[in-house]
Amino acid sequence: MAPSEPPLQKTYTLERNSSLGRFYDSIVSVKSAGNSIRWKIKNFYNVFKPKSSKLAPSSDELCPSSRVKSNLSKLAPSSAELCPSSRPKSNLSKSSVSDSSCTLLSLPETEDRIVVYFTSLRGIRRTFEDCNAVLMILKGFRVWVDERDVSMDIEYRKELQRVMGEKNVSLPQVFIRGKYIGGADVIRHLFEYGELGMLLEGFPKRKPGFACDGCGDMRFTPCYVCSGSRKLFDEDERLLKRCLRCNENGLIRCPDCCY
Repeated sequence: MAPSEPPLQKTYTLERNSSLGRFYDSIVSVKSAGNSIRWKIKNFYNVFKPKSSKLAPSSDELCPSSRVKSNLSKLAPSSAELCPSSRPKSNLSKSSVSDSSCTLLSLPETEDRIVVYFTSLRGIRRTFEDCNAVLMILKGFRVWVDERDVSMDIEYRKELQRVMGEKNVSLPQVFIRGKYIGGADVIRHLFEYGELGMLLEGFPKRKPGFACDGCGDMRFTPCYVCSGSRKLFDEDERLLKRCLRCNENGLIRCPDCCY
Protein backbone atom coordinates (compact mmCIF):
# COMPACT_ATOMS: atom_id res chain seq x y z
CA MET A 1 0.00 0.00 0.00
CA ALA A 2 1.43 3.35 -1.12
CA PRO A 3 2.24 5.84 1.58
CA SER A 4 -0.05 8.88 1.70
CA GLU A 5 1.37 12.20 0.67
CA PRO A 6 1.54 14.90 3.37
CA PRO A 7 -0.95 17.79 2.95
CA LEU A 8 0.29 20.86 1.21
CA GLN A 9 0.89 23.81 3.49
CA LYS A 10 0.34 27.39 2.40
CA THR A 11 3.36 29.54 2.44
CA TYR A 12 2.96 33.15 3.53
CA THR A 13 5.38 35.70 2.30
CA LEU A 14 6.45 38.73 4.25
CA GLU A 15 7.07 40.84 1.17
CA ARG A 16 4.86 43.95 1.21
CA ASN A 17 5.61 45.23 -2.26
CA SER A 18 3.04 43.06 -3.96
CA SER A 19 0.26 43.78 -1.46
CA LEU A 20 0.92 47.52 -1.52
CA GLY A 21 0.97 47.47 -5.27
CA ARG A 22 -2.41 45.82 -5.42
CA PHE A 23 -3.77 48.35 -2.90
CA TYR A 24 -2.60 51.38 -4.85
CA ASP A 25 -3.77 49.88 -8.12
CA SER A 26 -7.28 49.52 -6.64
CA ILE A 27 -7.25 53.15 -5.46
CA VAL A 28 -6.12 54.39 -8.85
CA SER A 29 -8.78 52.36 -10.59
CA VAL A 30 -11.53 53.72 -8.30
CA LYS A 31 -10.25 57.26 -8.72
CA SER A 32 -10.10 56.99 -12.47
CA ALA A 33 -13.59 55.49 -12.50
CA GLY A 34 -14.87 58.39 -10.39
CA ASN A 35 -13.21 60.90 -12.70
CA SER A 36 -14.79 59.29 -15.71
CA ILE A 37 -18.24 59.30 -14.10
CA ARG A 38 -17.82 62.93 -13.02
CA TRP A 39 -16.75 63.84 -16.56
CA LYS A 40 -19.78 62.11 -18.06
CA ILE A 41 -22.16 63.90 -15.67
CA LYS A 42 -20.52 67.24 -16.45
CA ASN A 43 -20.91 66.68 -20.18
CA PHE A 44 -24.50 65.59 -19.68
CA TYR A 45 -25.19 68.78 -17.69
CA ASN A 46 -23.60 70.97 -20.37
CA VAL A 47 -25.93 69.51 -23.00
CA PHE A 48 -29.06 70.78 -21.22
CA LYS A 49 -27.51 73.96 -19.81
CA PRO A 50 -28.65 77.13 -21.66
CA LYS A 51 -25.80 78.87 -23.39
CA SER A 52 -26.93 82.42 -22.58
CA SER A 53 -27.04 82.02 -18.78
CA LYS A 54 -23.91 81.45 -16.78
CA LEU A 55 -23.76 80.67 -13.15
CA ALA A 56 -22.14 83.65 -11.50
CA PRO A 57 -20.49 83.18 -8.13
CA SER A 58 -22.37 84.62 -5.20
CA SER A 59 -21.17 87.62 -3.25
CA ASP A 60 -20.34 85.35 -0.33
CA GLU A 61 -18.01 83.29 -2.57
CA LEU A 62 -16.31 86.36 -4.01
CA CYS A 63 -15.97 88.09 -0.65
CA PRO A 64 -16.26 85.76 2.35
CA SER A 65 -16.04 88.76 4.66
CA SER A 66 -19.48 89.91 3.51
CA ARG A 67 -20.95 86.68 4.80
CA VAL A 68 -19.32 87.29 8.16
CA LYS A 69 -20.69 90.85 8.23
CA SER A 70 -24.21 89.65 7.45
CA ASN A 71 -24.01 87.12 10.27
CA LEU A 72 -22.73 89.78 12.64
CA SER A 73 -25.54 92.12 11.65
CA LYS A 74 -28.05 89.46 12.67
CA LEU A 75 -26.38 89.00 16.02
CA ALA A 76 -25.98 92.70 16.73
CA PRO A 77 -28.76 94.25 18.88
CA SER A 78 -31.19 96.56 17.16
CA SER A 79 -31.68 100.20 18.02
CA ALA A 80 -34.93 99.35 19.82
CA GLU A 81 -33.05 96.94 22.09
CA LEU A 82 -30.26 99.45 22.76
CA CYS A 83 -32.71 102.29 23.44
CA PRO A 84 -35.97 101.01 24.99
CA SER A 85 -37.51 104.47 24.78
CA SER A 86 -37.81 104.09 21.02
CA ARG A 87 -40.24 101.20 21.40
CA PRO A 88 -42.98 103.00 23.37
CA LYS A 89 -42.72 105.97 21.06
CA SER A 90 -43.18 103.79 18.00
CA ASN A 91 -46.17 102.16 19.65
CA LEU A 92 -47.61 105.53 20.59
CA SER A 93 -47.32 106.75 17.03
CA LYS A 94 -49.67 103.95 16.01
CA SER A 95 -51.97 104.27 18.99
CA SER A 96 -55.04 106.37 19.40
CA VAL A 97 -53.17 109.13 21.21
CA SER A 98 -51.51 110.34 18.01
CA ASP A 99 -54.91 110.56 16.36
CA SER A 100 -56.24 114.08 16.69
CA SER A 101 -59.81 112.83 16.78
CA CYS A 102 -59.08 110.74 19.91
CA THR A 103 -57.19 113.47 21.74
CA LEU A 104 -60.27 115.70 21.52
CA LEU A 105 -62.51 113.09 23.17
CA SER A 106 -63.92 114.04 26.55
CA LEU A 107 -66.10 112.42 29.17
CA PRO A 108 -68.73 114.80 30.52
CA GLU A 109 -69.20 115.41 34.24
CA THR A 110 -65.84 113.84 35.15
CA GLU A 111 -63.62 116.94 35.36
CA ASP A 112 -62.78 116.23 39.01
CA ARG A 113 -61.82 112.57 38.81
CA ILE A 114 -59.88 109.77 37.14
CA VAL A 115 -62.06 107.32 35.22
CA VAL A 116 -60.88 103.90 34.10
CA TYR A 117 -63.00 101.60 31.95
CA PHE A 118 -61.81 98.02 32.45
CA THR A 119 -62.98 94.45 32.82
CA SER A 120 -62.56 92.02 35.69
CA LEU A 121 -63.24 88.94 33.55
CA ARG A 122 -60.35 86.66 32.63
CA GLY A 123 -61.71 85.72 29.21
CA ILE A 124 -58.83 87.34 27.35
CA ARG A 125 -55.61 87.08 29.30
CA ARG A 126 -53.84 90.04 27.66
CA THR A 127 -56.78 92.36 28.28
CA PHE A 128 -57.11 91.24 31.89
CA GLU A 129 -53.40 91.79 32.55
CA ASP A 130 -53.46 95.24 30.94
CA CYS A 131 -56.44 96.28 33.06
CA ASN A 132 -54.76 95.11 36.25
CA ALA A 133 -51.49 96.83 35.31
CA VAL A 134 -53.20 100.18 34.72
CA LEU A 135 -55.14 99.99 37.99
CA MET A 136 -52.01 99.09 39.95
CA ILE A 137 -50.06 101.99 38.42
CA LEU A 138 -52.79 104.49 39.28
CA LYS A 139 -53.29 103.11 42.78
CA GLY A 140 -49.57 103.44 43.34
CA PHE A 141 -50.10 107.22 43.39
CA ARG A 142 -52.74 106.73 46.15
CA VAL A 143 -55.39 108.65 44.24
CA TRP A 144 -59.03 107.70 44.10
CA VAL A 145 -59.99 106.09 40.80
CA ASP A 146 -63.51 105.87 39.42
CA GLU A 147 -63.39 102.24 38.32
CA ARG A 148 -66.05 101.37 35.76
CA ASP A 149 -66.16 97.64 35.17
CA VAL A 150 -67.89 96.99 31.85
CA SER A 151 -68.36 93.32 32.74
CA MET A 152 -70.39 94.24 35.83
CA ASP A 153 -72.61 96.87 34.21
CA ILE A 154 -73.47 96.96 30.53
CA GLU A 155 -74.29 100.66 30.74
CA TYR A 156 -70.60 101.39 31.17
CA ARG A 157 -69.84 99.58 27.93
CA LYS A 158 -72.52 101.53 26.08
CA GLU A 159 -71.23 104.76 27.58
CA LEU A 160 -67.67 104.02 26.45
CA GLN A 161 -68.80 103.09 22.95
CA ARG A 162 -70.79 106.31 22.73
CA VAL A 163 -67.85 108.46 23.84
CA MET A 164 -65.30 106.72 21.62
CA GLY A 165 -67.65 106.59 18.66
CA GLU A 166 -66.82 102.94 18.01
CA LYS A 167 -68.53 99.66 18.69
CA ASN A 168 -65.39 97.60 19.33
CA VAL A 169 -63.27 99.41 21.91
CA SER A 170 -60.20 97.84 23.50
CA LEU A 171 -59.74 97.89 27.27
CA PRO A 172 -58.62 99.55 29.44
CA GLN A 173 -59.36 103.21 28.60
CA VAL A 174 -58.36 106.06 30.91
CA PHE A 175 -59.84 109.56 31.25
CA ILE A 176 -58.22 112.18 33.50
CA ARG A 177 -60.19 115.34 34.32
CA GLY A 178 -62.65 114.43 31.60
CA LYS A 179 -60.01 114.22 28.86
CA TYR A 180 -59.14 111.04 27.05
CA ILE A 181 -55.59 109.80 27.80
CA GLY A 182 -55.33 106.37 26.22
CA GLY A 183 -54.95 102.67 26.92
CA ALA A 184 -52.44 100.47 28.71
CA ASP A 185 -49.47 101.29 26.43
CA VAL A 186 -49.95 105.03 26.91
CA ILE A 187 -50.23 104.76 30.71
CA ARG A 188 -47.09 102.61 30.88
CA HIS A 189 -45.20 105.12 28.74
CA LEU A 190 -46.30 108.09 30.85
CA PHE A 191 -45.43 106.21 34.04
CA GLU A 192 -41.95 105.17 32.86
CA TYR A 193 -41.01 108.71 31.85
CA GLY A 194 -42.49 110.42 34.91
CA GLU A 195 -45.22 112.26 33.04
CA LEU A 196 -48.13 110.47 34.70
CA GLY A 197 -47.39 112.01 38.09
CA MET A 198 -47.66 115.48 36.56
CA LEU A 199 -51.13 114.65 35.21
CA LEU A 200 -52.27 113.40 38.62
CA GLU A 201 -51.17 116.47 40.53
CA GLY A 202 -54.01 118.12 42.48
CA PHE A 203 -56.01 114.96 43.22
CA PRO A 204 -56.53 114.15 46.91
CA LYS A 205 -54.41 111.35 48.34
CA ARG A 206 -55.86 108.30 50.04
CA LYS A 207 -54.51 106.73 53.18
CA PRO A 208 -52.22 103.71 52.66
CA GLY A 209 -54.16 100.47 52.85
CA PHE A 210 -57.55 102.19 52.76
CA ALA A 211 -60.48 100.00 51.65
CA CYS A 212 -64.16 100.84 51.51
CA ASP A 213 -66.15 99.25 54.31
CA GLY A 214 -69.30 99.09 52.21
CA CYS A 215 -68.03 97.21 49.17
CA GLY A 216 -64.42 96.25 49.92
CA ASP A 217 -63.23 98.35 46.95
CA MET A 218 -65.40 96.32 44.57
CA ARG A 219 -67.42 99.48 43.71
CA PHE A 220 -70.68 97.46 43.61
CA THR A 221 -73.11 96.19 46.23
CA PRO A 222 -76.31 94.13 45.94
CA CYS A 223 -79.42 96.19 45.37
CA TYR A 224 -81.03 97.13 48.69
CA VAL A 225 -84.50 97.24 47.11
CA CYS A 226 -84.68 93.80 45.49
CA SER A 227 -81.70 92.24 47.34
CA GLY A 228 -80.07 91.43 44.00
CA SER A 229 -83.00 89.41 42.62
CA ARG A 230 -83.90 92.13 40.04
CA LYS A 231 -87.58 91.45 40.72
CA LEU A 232 -90.25 93.30 42.72
CA PHE A 233 -93.73 92.20 43.55
CA ASP A 234 -96.40 94.75 42.71
CA GLU A 235 -99.18 94.32 45.25
CA ASP A 236 -101.67 96.38 43.26
CA GLU A 237 -101.31 94.41 40.02
CA ARG A 238 -100.26 91.17 41.70
CA LEU A 239 -97.34 90.79 39.29
CA LEU A 240 -93.56 90.54 39.42
CA LYS A 241 -91.83 93.50 37.86
CA ARG A 242 -88.28 94.36 37.00
CA CYS A 243 -86.39 96.39 39.60
CA LEU A 244 -85.40 99.73 38.11
CA ARG A 245 -82.72 100.61 40.65
CA CYS A 246 -80.15 97.89 39.87
CA ASN A 247 -78.40 96.77 36.72
CA GLU A 248 -78.67 93.49 34.84
CA ASN A 249 -76.68 91.72 37.58
CA GLY A 250 -78.77 93.00 40.48
CA LEU A 251 -76.00 95.40 41.59
CA ILE A 252 -75.80 99.09 42.31
CA ARG A 253 -72.86 101.45 42.71
CA CYS A 254 -71.50 101.60 46.24
CA PRO A 255 -73.00 104.69 47.89
CA ASP A 256 -70.03 105.03 50.27
CA CYS A 257 -67.08 105.25 47.86
CA CYS A 258 -68.70 106.07 44.50
CA TYR A 259 -70.02 109.55 44.03
